[in-house]
Amino acid sequence: MSNSDEIKTIAEGKYLGLYQNGKWEFTKRPNSTSCVGILPILNRENIILIEQFRVPTQCRVIEIPAGLVGDEVEFADESLADTANRELIEETGYSGTITPLIASPTSAGMTPEITHLFAATELTEVGDGGGVAGEDITVHIIPLAFMDSFLAEKKIQGYLIDFKIQASLWIAKQKNLI
Repeated sequence: MSNSDEIKTIAEGKYLGLYQNGKWEFTKRPNSTSCVGILPILNRENIILIEQFRVPTQCRVIEIPAGLVGDEVEFADESLADTANRELIEETGYSGTITPLIASPTSAGMTPEITHLFAATELTEVGDGGGVAGEDITVHIIPLAFMDSFLAEKKIQGYLIDFKIQASLWIAKQKNLI
């Protein structure tokens, strides 16, 4: 953003706001500036993915577990790693050792949000997963050897495939986590 332009609020809801700085319009979340994504690696051989219906895309999406940072009052001061582990537990039922992979703008032309990707290893099942109230999350445990065919089949079935799967897999391989 240019420091010389004033930021104008165009519209603001509970979860998203639309703003303008000079001629540029952008969106951000009023209650969070970051999100986490977690690649759960089970026994170095299996990857845990989730699927859920996403309202903006109007279809089911295959994803790594993810969540917003500091969007709820009780988690406002939580570290990125603690947020990642909490989201991992909520969505998959597993907890583990959290290792940073990369941080990057989510969509630099649209939002200032930063996505922090992590790997989770040494996983222990501690709950049911499936998300919190209002979420309808299905958990998939995929052998790494069958990841490409699993994702190809889901794509044929009309699912969207979140690119953070491939990005986190590639970095995890570079860091010798898988």
